[in-house]
Amino acid sequence: MNAILGVALAMVFGLILNRIMKLFNLPNVTGYLIAGILVGPYCMNFLNENTIHDISFITTIALGFIAFSIGGEFKIETIKKLGGKVITITVLQAICAVVFVMTALFVVQAIKPELISTPVILILSAVATATAPAATLMVVRQYKARGPVTDTLLPVVALDDAIGLIVFAICFGVAKVLAGGGALTAKTIALLPLLEIVLSLGIGAVLGVILAFLCKLFKSRANRLCCIVCIVFIAVGLCQIEILGVHMSSLLICMMVGAAFTNCRKDAIIILDGPERWTPPLFMLFFVISGAELNLNQIPYIGVIGVVYILFRSFGKYFGAFLGGAVTKADKSVKKYLGITLLPQAGVAIGMAQTVANEPVLQSVASGVVTVVLCATLVYELVGPLLTKMCLKAAGEISEQGKLPIVSLIEGLRSKFQKKKAEEKE
Repeated sequence: MNAILGVALAMVFGLILNRIMKLFNLPNVTGYLIAGILVGPYCMNFLNENTIHDISFITTIALGFIAFSIGGEFKIETIKKLGGKVITITVLQAICAVVFVMTALFVVQAIKPELISTPVILILSAVATATAPAATLMVVRQYKARGPVTDTLLPVVALDDAIGLIVFAICFGVAKVLAGGGALTAKTIALLPLLEIVLSLGIGAVLGVILAFLCKLFKSRANRLCCIVCIVFIAVGLCQIEILGVHMSSLLICMMVGAAFTNCRKDAIIILDGPERWTPPLFMLFFVISGAELNLNQIPYIGVIGVVYILFRSFGKYFGAFLGGAVTKADKSVKKYLGITLLPQAGVAIGMAQTVANEPVLQSVASGVVTVVLCATLVYELVGPLLTKMCLKAAGEISEQGKLPIVSLIEGLRSKFQKKKAEEKE
């Protein structure tokens, strides 16, 4: 099967699984990942390894737009309104997730060195910071949650991914040095990762300002969308070029493009509505292709790593949020429940794993990283929304109980059947 037909079938399966997931109020990303597994080389083989390699540029471009959309949420005015409490909680829960996962995985390495390498430990520790705003927002909106936990949760998940991207850039840089057999020096540990971050943020800011200027010249929605796509493509393309001895982070540079643009334009929200209408098919393909890359044969071998990652990331998120709530003297319910609501993990985490998969130096560890992250994502996306609902209910912030669409569907069919039966008797 050629690449175009493979992509088409991937989208068909993605749409089918999307509809099935809606019956159970599960996030779209869960369906897309399952669809990817089904069409991938380890199941139906509609997308074989060669095809996945041929269309890998789709994931690279999608990563750019994911990061761009994250940056678009960071208006300086909004961050100022959030105050120090939210920022403190966000930083502490992110750092604790890194520390817990890293410590646990180093213990595993000490017990059984052949099970996991140091580059994988660094990468998985950084990925542990990321959360999934979409799954959390779905629960909040469906059940009309209101209260201290909800008010803290929403800004935390928005800021969390930005912190995660910076942590990932540092760990990713060190992991590349270790995987490439380089020596750990002050230059490789601190200087090069710092240079990568500064260059990515600096050039991203310049491109964001340029984009804002272009949107002054072009007024139509179509032309502005073309400008956004062009600038994101340029940002992603620049990351393929080595500048001052380093490759920039496509996630950081695109995030900064979005952040700079949204702070330069008062009408940024209206303009950014354009790419939000255009990118869903791209994001669907990104998740389906990511699911297809899940190496099912590796799952038995990385089972211990996956379990340790899931458990200790959960412990880190909970303890970090509790500590942050205690330090900032937050409401008791925030300390008790916030950490559990931060467990869902999806797009950004998968994006980080795909960044590893696209790095030639890390090919020896990429498959293991992708497998752990995708398996963890499936677990978190299945369990996370349910736990979020339970915590918000326990905190007394859910005012309206909803039903799963599949339950409403069954009840509706039962009602029609009973009505029809009653009419027949008459």
